Amino acid sequence: MTKQAQGGRVQRTATLAASVAVMFGLAACAAVGPDYHAPSVDAPQAYRHAAEVAPVNDARQPVSLDTWWNGFNDPVLTTIVQRVLDQNLDMAASVARVEQARAAASFAGAELLPQGSAYGDVSKQRQSLESPLGKIGSKFPGYTRGQTLYSVGAAATWEIDLAGGLRRGAEAANAELQAAEANHLGVRILVAAEAADAYFRVRAAQSRIAIAEQQVTTNQRLLDLVRLRLADGIGAEREQAQAEAQLAQTRVTIPPLRIELETQLNRLDVLMGAQPGTYAAELRDSQGALTVPQVALAQGPANLLQRRPDVIAAERRLAASNARIGVATAEYYPKVSLSALLGFESLSASKLFTAQAFQPAATAGLRWRLFDFGRVDAEVAGAKGVHAEALATYRQAMLQATADVENALVSLTQLDAQRLELDKEVGAHERARNASEDAYKGGAVSLFEVLDEDRQLLAARDQQAKVRADNARAAVSAFRALGGGWS
Repeated sequence: MTKQAQGGRVQRTATLAASVAVMFGLAACAAVGPDYHAPSVDAPQAYRHAAEVAPVNDARQPVSLDTWWNGFNDPVLTTIVQRVLDQNLDMAASVARVEQARAAASFAGAELLPQGSAYGDVSKQRQSLESPLGKIGSKFPGYTRGQTLYSVGAAATWEIDLAGGLRRGAEAANAELQAAEANHLGVRILVAAEAADAYFRVRAAQSRIAIAEQQVTTNQRLLDLVRLRLADGIGAEREQAQAEAQLAQTRVTIPPLRIELETQLNRLDVLMGAQPGTYAAELRDSQGALTVPQVALAQGPANLLQRRPDVIAAERRLAASNARIGVATAEYYPKVSLSALLGFESLSASKLFTAQAFQPAATAGLRWRLFDFGRVDAEVAGAKGVHAEALATYRQAMLQATADVENALVSLTQLDAQRLELDKEVGAHERARNASEDAYKGGAVSLFEVLDEDRQLLAARDQQAKVRADNARAAVSAFRALGGGWS
């Protein structure tokens, strides 16, 4: 070979190497479409009702937001919430959705890498003498119609990601995986809060039933007193009828409370992934007074960006939609793929792995959507529209998160104020009721005043039990709104 020929060969090799280097450089660096930057959110420095919650918090014990249910100092509640987190079927479904998203992210990442495959087959054929090949081949000596073809080899293909569309697709899939993980945390927060809410409704129903049954006993005792006075000739039939009506009226309040109790027990069992009635026996005995922990607000609304799974998921979906713009934009650019085949093919098995049977092949492919009459334009515009929608959804999620916290704080403070006033009202009614019964025994007042005090006392005590449970439920709502329940 002459020096000139050698020089030309070297030059062609250098040019090819430079082209490959440029191609690999583009594949490693370039990625069309906008780079993602998390949008800024105008969040207030503090919650509007934080100052109102401060006096309430001062009288309560602090608690970690990660495991807020421990702050109620109720072992039964802690057991229930942990069982729900371990056994809830919505949690199991959300885990499955995360696995699906993880598989999609893995697939998108694998698209960036070469694909390899191996093959091997044996085919037998009897050639038709009327076919073109049969007519030609039959004219040659030694032609046989029956043939066995052996082939084996390996192939590889690789699409070079020149414009970065595959990388943008992997970026979008990873963001969607993170959104799925955030949604899983949201389900965790939801089921823990739902379990605590159902538990406190159970305790409220039990307390209200106990109050009603105590009032039934009191009214029965008063009816017995009226009957004794009537037997002694110092009472009236009208008073006995009034006492009987009051007793029946008190008993009427119990069935709706039992419905509420059984309904919430069934709700708890379903949350724990069990048949209704499975764990009901553990909750038959009513507990003592409820302990409500502090609701920490020191970090302010900005903390919701890191704590609220719905906000986190919305932000990750926004990132995914931004990457999808790059995927669509990449269709403006050519797609280059490389393929290689190393194989052996022979009509004889004994000669399959020989130099004569070796047949390598290499292919470079180019695909470019040059004339599609605006289809790529439409795809890019659609991706940008999805991104604009995701941005609005993200901002709406942040606004709703702040509103959820504010609503929970209002409920918490106002229910606490209502509880304090109800405590005073119940104490006053108890004193008035005892005094009226003593006066009735002495003949100073009529039975109507005693019965009226009974009615008011029952209503106040029932409302007191309900508000105490609602106060605990409001704290649960606050913890849920703050994104508590995960670390």
